[in-house]
Amino acid sequence: MRPSPKILDCTLRDGSYAINFQFSRAETARIAGRLDELGFPLIEIGHGIGLGASEKGMGVAAASDQDYMQAAAEVVRNNLWGMFCIPGIATLDHLDLAADNGMGFVRVGCEVESASEAVPFIQKARRLGMRVYSNLMKSYAVAPDYFVEQARVCWEAGAECIYVVDSAGGMLPSELVTLTERLRSGIDGVKLGFHGHHNLGLGVANALVCADLGYEVVDSSLQGFGRSAGNTPTEQLVAVLVRAGYDVPHDPVDVMQAAEELIRPMIRTQGISSLDVTAGLALFHSSYMPRVMGVARNHRIDPRRLIIAACKENKASAPMDLLERCARTVHESSPDFSGRIYDLYYGEEQK
Repeated sequence: MRPSPKILDCTLRDGSYAINFQFSRAETARIAGRLDELGFPLIEIGHGIGLGASEKGMGVAAASDQDYMQAAAEVVRNNLWGMFCIPGIATLDHLDLAADNGMGFVRVGCEVESASEAVPFIQKARRLGMRVYSNLMKSYAVAPDYFVEQARVCWEAGAECIYVVDSAGGMLPSELVTLTERLRSGIDGVKLGFHGHHNLGLGVANALVCADLGYEVVDSSLQGFGRSAGNTPTEQLVAVLVRAGYDVPHDPVDVMQAAEELIRPMIRTQGISSLDVTAGLALFHSSYMPRVMGVARNHRIDPRRLIIAACKENKASAPMDLLERCARTVHESSPDFSGRIYDLYYGEEQK
């Protein structure tokens, strides 16, 4: 049997977006402890936006960074727990705090164009003895050759794994294959990870593609709990890997039961959000959604058409001048929109 990629379960980190970052310390301990018992080697916790986000007022979590650290340290005994870190939101001092509390890994997240900002965080985390993964957000928003150049900056700084990140949940399997080939030909010996979202229903399929391509790590969350349309569901990923003939060290039924008990009662949404599908279609990052909804309301236009129009020009960000200009164009070509879309989006991690 083929060895399975490591599964990084991000229920307690990305999943926190779905409840406005309100995982309590007790819930963190209960869920992290169960994930540890189930044998997940990498368990990510904390504020969805990462270290320092509450201090910056980017959605105040139910507990402090240190409270989350202590909760995980008390229950994760056989595997590693870690947190997310965006330079400019987090500081280097946050890594010292994490090391003092026994954190085993960190994912340093940045825009692809800002890879140099990640370098001091990667280097310090390595000095502190942590595993370090480089999370290059919105990997689809730049040309593959440029992505490889920026990934090389992080790899040469000491990152042990370079993540391809489908932040909008809209990447196609063929696009993953192409980008993987470019990374492997451009960076000798590079190890890869994948973080996907489920906006177009491709989270599990893309994770399987990455497993077949020999990725080191693949992310998922119980029940797919996460930002926008959610993440690759852990229980589905485990089942698919078993069906595909991988040597998976997790009991599928036990994983399903944990998801049923711990996360399913928290899920408040039903059906498929057309805003989330639009984000996947246009490759739009959902952290800009509150901004888009405000502009759409002011101009009485359909926010889905505004998203599509804006992303034709810029998939990496959504500056107000672009949104206003696109809103005027949409208004001229479409009737006034009076429909109501009530989906909730928490956290604006764009700096």
